[in-house]
Amino acid sequence: MGEAPTFILQALQNGTGNGYKSKNGSLETDTIVGDKKYVIGGTAGQTLSAKVQILDLDANRLGEWVNLVELGTKPISCNGHSAVLLKDRILILKKNSKPDDCIWFLEVDTQYVRQQKKILGTEVVAWSKGVVGNAEKPVVISGPSGVGKGTLISMLMKEFPSMFGFSVSHTTRAPRFMEKDGVHYHFTEKNVMEKEIKGGMFLEFASVHGNLYGTSVEAVELVSDAGKRCILDIDVQGARSVRASSLEAMFIFICPPSMEQLEKRLRDRGTETEEQVLKRLRNAQNEIEQGKSSGIFDHILYNDNLEECYENLKKLLGLDGCVTPTKSAPKEINLPRDHSVSKIDDKIIINCSSGLEKESKNLVMLDVSSLKGGAPGRTRGLDFQVMNSFLNGNGNGPI
Repeated sequence: MGEAPTFILQALQNGTGNGYKSKNGSLETDTIVGDKKYVIGGTAGQTLSAKVQILDLDANRLGEWVNLVELGTKPISCNGHSAVLLKDRILILKKNSKPDDCIWFLEVDTQYVRQQKKILGTEVVAWSKGVVGNAEKPVVISGPSGVGKGTLISMLMKEFPSMFGFSVSHTTRAPRFMEKDGVHYHFTEKNVMEKEIKGGMFLEFASVHGNLYGTSVEAVELVSDAGKRCILDIDVQGARSVRASSLEAMFIFICPPSMEQLEKRLRDRGTETEEQVLKRLRNAQNEIEQGKSSGIFDHILYNDNLEECYENLKKLLGLDGCVTPTKSAPKEINLPRDHSVSKIDDKIIINCSSGLEKESKNLVMLDVSSLKGGAPGRTRGLDFQVMNSFLNGNGNGPI
């Protein structure tokens, strides 16, 4: 990407990557990425924001500020922050903030950012919250109407209520009687949802009778945040869209033993007219052909016998013969205001001073080698270790 001007490199080496106070009183960091300087800052209690300044490398001077679109939810500024450049994003460590809110990323050259630059025709960055550990892969379950996928999912939820959860879909239609926003659907305006779809914030969507329905990235993330594995019950077209997205999921197609059996099940339900039954059968034939041959699905289960099919589903999910595991408390990292950072390969060393007479330090090693996800969702896969170091007067001591 080219070298930064000497005076800027010196400024970074003098600690500006660990934060400084600007003339207007906000706490800021400067990070050089190629021929751009990203300035991240904000006053306590306000959201952090980013600015970009072009560097004139030949003349060794700063150039013009450029217009910048910031995507994603911005973090709230606390009592300063540190910034560390990774390959295609900037790691932000908020000082003296809550353990579940201290790690953020500003993406500057990820695939998502590059896509949005093409769409918007301007400079783009994207915010993503960092999460320690990984989430279980969401499970996409598809199949034609009447195949029994709803029954299978209900059996799964009943046996393992603490392990699985549904994402709440978005829709632009008006709420019906007794429907609650955020429970049955996220009700939203059409222009808002269209903008979010364009911004890549939906995994899949469809227009039904003039209204939009869809599954947002955030809806799936919220299930993972709750420590559950998200189940998406969607049609084949929706599964195709999810497969094309950045979401890593397991795709399962439930298939009837035969079209004759499927027709019998639909007619036995007695809930549709003859015309509706015939329409569902035509759609089912198309879905089955796509489910078997499209390469979308990782696994195909035949629901000839419900109990056998359910046992096979549990095997795919690693649940056969298992007892619901006891969940351990998630690892949390709590960074005080007084800390500094350095980087060694994919390890971020965070030096937290304690202020004791005999200099005592907590060294936190943050591992960023296995990051997953990213904007417009969470960045997961972080890991860390805490190491105590009690230094003697000569500056030597165990770690």
